[in-house]
Amino acid sequence: MEIEQYCWDEREGWDNDPATGRAAADLVLIFGSTQVVTGSSCVARLREAFPKARMIGCTTAGEIVGTNVSDNRLIATAVSFRSTSILGACVSTHDYPNIVEATKALAGKIPREGLRHLFVLADGLLTNGSDIVRGLNEMLSAEIPVTGGLAGDGMNFKNSYIVFDGQVLSSSIAAIGFYGDKVKIGFGSSGGWVPFGPERLITRSRGNVLSELDGHSALELYKKYLGKYADQLPAAGLLFPLSILSDDTEEAFVRTIMFVDEKNQSLGFAGDVPTGSYARFMRAVPDDLIDGAAEAAKISKGPGGDAPELCILISCVGRKAVLKQLTEEETESVEESYRTRPVMTGFYSYGEIAPFRPGDRVMLHNQTMTITTFSEE
Repeated sequence: MEIEQYCWDEREGWDNDPATGRAAADLVLIFGSTQVVTGSSCVARLREAFPKARMIGCTTAGEIVGTNVSDNRLIATAVSFRSTSILGACVSTHDYPNIVEATKALAGKIPREGLRHLFVLADGLLTNGSDIVRGLNEMLSAEIPVTGGLAGDGMNFKNSYIVFDGQVLSSSIAAIGFYGDKVKIGFGSSGGWVPFGPERLITRSRGNVLSELDGHSALELYKKYLGKYADQLPAAGLLFPLSILSDDTEEAFVRTIMFVDEKNQSLGFAGDVPTGSYARFMRAVPDDLIDGAAEAAKISKGPGGDAPELCILISCVGRKAVLKQLTEEETESVEESYRTRPVMTGFYSYGEIAPFRPGDRVMLHNQTMTITTFSEE
């Protein structure tokens, strides 16, 4: 596996001209701010430089290259595999009756024979991540691991986009499948948030919209807990996600606020918050989140996977909001967890996609560090 990275920012331009790279690259991962992805010629430049490569990426709430975390840049990682094949597909959700059907159509475009792993990226604002996971689980067995995430838009929560084969797309879901006996792919996902306060019954919700907790306005109760941060919703909600315990899952999962509806006194989340489930407020301190990132790296090693060549890090924007100037300490904790130093790229997201553990069905997570590792024999 040969890997090259290219960074672009408005002040310096390219740190390394993509035209000097390996035009025969098989895969180019692209993560950049909404402003750079939509307002510059970077994506087109990469398509020209790597005409034969599959390209997948998205807009972000922060870009990761190595242990560095930045805003308003674009990071491109070009990968040439020795003995691994890849196939890709992309769908527009507008072409289907709902997100579940769109995701099933996407999965149907990926051949199953020899499929080792599926990496999925989706619009983080115009798609319900739980519906994406539902569609994936209807089409794929747990024997085919799926990881990925939801595109971001900084702290703006206005527009997010997917990048696929040189196109910048909204309302879309894209995937890359990895094939071959020589590729080793690991993954891990962990949080570090701690629940506090009483469990509250979700008494009224629909999909990813929460209206009532214990029969009371969810928004009113949430504002009470946020106190001085209430006027900063929905961004302040990143600091206080919900832990959800449902009859459908053995472990609690986390949901983060994406929008507020003052008229209907409701809250919108990145994924479903099922009626009849129990919710608790959560909070974290930086050390807990940094330890959680290291735990995700530990899980991702798997049997004999402590020296990956490439790591894709997808961390939640809420973690970045808590860590602030300490954000790079979580990426450093990931790098230090491996026996050798891997090439690292990734982004801060509006949701993470991964199983809880190998062999489980894929889940939508919020507020985790989710890592996918690659190496070839």
